[in-house]
Amino acid sequence: MENYFKQTGGLLYSYLISLPLLLLYEVLILISQPTGAPARISVDIWFKSLFLYLGWDAISATLIIAALIGGIILYRKKRELQSVRRSYFLIMICEASVYAVFAALVISNIVDFLLLQSANGLPANFSKLQLIALSLGAGLYEELFFRVILVSLLIYIFRFFLKGKNMAVATSVVLAALIFSGVHYIGEYADSLVLSTFLFRFLFGLALNLIYVIRGFGMAAWTHAIYDLIVVLNM
Repeated sequence: MENYFKQTGGLLYSYLISLPLLLLYEVLILISQPTGAPARISVDIWFKSLFLYLGWDAISATLIIAALIGGIILYRKKRELQSVRRSYFLIMICEASVYAVFAALVISNIVDFLLLQSANGLPANFSKLQLIALSLGAGLYEELFFRVILVSLLIYIFRFFLKGKNMAVATSVVLAALIFSGVHYIGEYADSLVLSTFLFRFLFGLALNLIYVIRGFGMAAWTHAIYDLIVVLNM
């Protein structure tokens, strides 16, 4: 089991298990909204807006960049490819499901207990298929931005100002969780600021940050996606 945690926390497994999230998200978005501008995850819109600004086709650029990153990872990890165990991917999904259920039950109950109000909040006017697509997209794009980019960048910065790596990691994990929660209330399609949902998203972001730091991007992405799917399928 020690070998499982060591291998699946690495870059190779994170990339391979995240690919289905990207492909399913793009396909389901197109299927659920065949005409007009499809609803997308805000972070996905940020990335695609940047591609459009640069004059690139947004979807093609996304897939090409994913393929290029994959090529680099596979080349660097080519020795590890021979030892990749398919059974580990199923175990990883089961592990992520445990974390997602923990978030759905424990964190929600904590917020309900502290504030005596529900923390549930779902986007309105979306079909079930759209919500499923957005759940997968949130797992991929929000984890890519808020965990891989933001948490990693904050850790890098705080290591210059704080004594010890652990203090830098702890500070980064908390600050990134606050930013993750706060971003949901900014912009054209922002939610109304409610203490219960802000606190839930902060605690959820905190949990995802810890999962990313300890278990890697792939586990954080699937935990986020599975949590959102649990919420959507129980609507």
